[in-house]
Amino acid sequence: MTENKRKQLHLNAFLMSTGHHEASWRLPESDPQAHLDVEHYIRLAQTAERGRFDSIFFADGPVLQGDPGRRPAGKLEPTVLLTAIALRTQHLGLIATASTSYNDPFNLARRFASVDWVSGGRVGWNIVTTAGADAARNFGLDDVPAHRDRYERADEFVDVATKLWDSWDDDAYIGDKQIGIHTDADKVHSIDHVGKYFRVAGPLNVPRSPQAYPLLVQAGSSEDGKNFAARHAEAVFTAQQTLEEGKAFYSDLKERTRRLGRDPEGIKILPGIVPVIGDTEAEARELDEELSRLILPEYQRRNLAERFNLPLEALELDAELPADLPTEDDIEGAKSRFTLIVDLARRERLTVRQLISRLGGGRGHRTFAGTPVQVADTIEEWFDQGAADGFNVMPAVLPSGLDRFVDQVVPILQERGLLRTEYTATTLRGHYGLERPANRLEGEDTAGAAIAR
Repeated sequence: MTENKRKQLHLNAFLMSTGHHEASWRLPESDPQAHLDVEHYIRLAQTAERGRFDSIFFADGPVLQGDPGRRPAGKLEPTVLLTAIALRTQHLGLIATASTSYNDPFNLARRFASVDWVSGGRVGWNIVTTAGADAARNFGLDDVPAHRDRYERADEFVDVATKLWDSWDDDAYIGDKQIGIHTDADKVHSIDHVGKYFRVAGPLNVPRSPQAYPLLVQAGSSEDGKNFAARHAEAVFTAQQTLEEGKAFYSDLKERTRRLGRDPEGIKILPGIVPVIGDTEAEARELDEELSRLILPEYQRRNLAERFNLPLEALELDAELPADLPTEDDIEGAKSRFTLIVDLARRERLTVRQLISRLGGGRGHRTFAGTPVQVADTIEEWFDQGAADGFNVMPAVLPSGLDRFVDQVVPILQERGLLRTEYTATTLRGHYGLERPANRLEGEDTAGAAIAR
């Protein structure tokens, strides 16, 4: 079947220092300082572009995450990193995470619009609300705001940001040297937003960017998260362990989107996968087992206890999870991930030690070891069975895991007509098959009042 006769899947490369596996930095091939090396990330981005990926993605948070004694800690600010990558790539989409809980709409809208101009329209924003009291304390708060309050603020934040991106008409620029008019002031608009969380006059001090505004991405799978995605998201990064769970999430979110009057095709669902690839099954299992042996279980045991709101002594390494765990309603942060991990442990009757090993590669995302053909088969099955529009590829080890995927899995997907062989669009929205958004404010009569005096 030829490429242009079959629906195409979307691939995003989720890049994380030396790889997603907790112990990847301990392998002989790994550079423990890679997380601070911009050339490392540029090379990874160029590899993803060679594989005709839609985009790359960086997670982020306003807090030092994890124990810096156990794995590479600290991250370069992602929009700064993407700016450097934009100058060394031509087609690849560039997605950064930014929190609506610990930013303001004007500064964040300006930052993303700026990178969209620098990249020629290739930027996306992964919208997060940020859980965790440790992050809250970095901003003068004693504890994290309630889950529902964070999403309510995020709704208003996105509304303000999109208004700011729309505060310039596309044809506001004139540049007429003869008459001395650079910009038509009547086509630059105040937004005069007054809401529960924000008061923003506008306009933005960056004109409307090449793709109007960034691709809007979301990653929460709680009830609040799914409702937020149905309202705003154009791509969703999610985590499911089984095909049936993937199909259920896919159909549920598409239906929520439809009920809100949006085209379900306008939201792309990309589950995370952590493929450990070998030339043979035995080779793949050997690498997977080597990584598992390098995990320090006591560190992860402590992380699990914190996630479950339990004292450390309640989790015995060689016993199953205790019967009296909290419920999802008792958890304020990462609700859906809590439920996914508990369900995985219960379904497979895993001990805490075994659960730690399963989570070491992808923190709850689906991890599997196999040959390139087996990886391609899994991707095709989920895609054809209605569980995914594409995948958030999370290599266990970098750069070798991404190299293997691009060199060995991508050609199989292309041969099956599932993946482009050449880029046909120039923007990230174009890669995802999405139209450039119409300007909601265009034509408003502000009589130039938006221009700074």
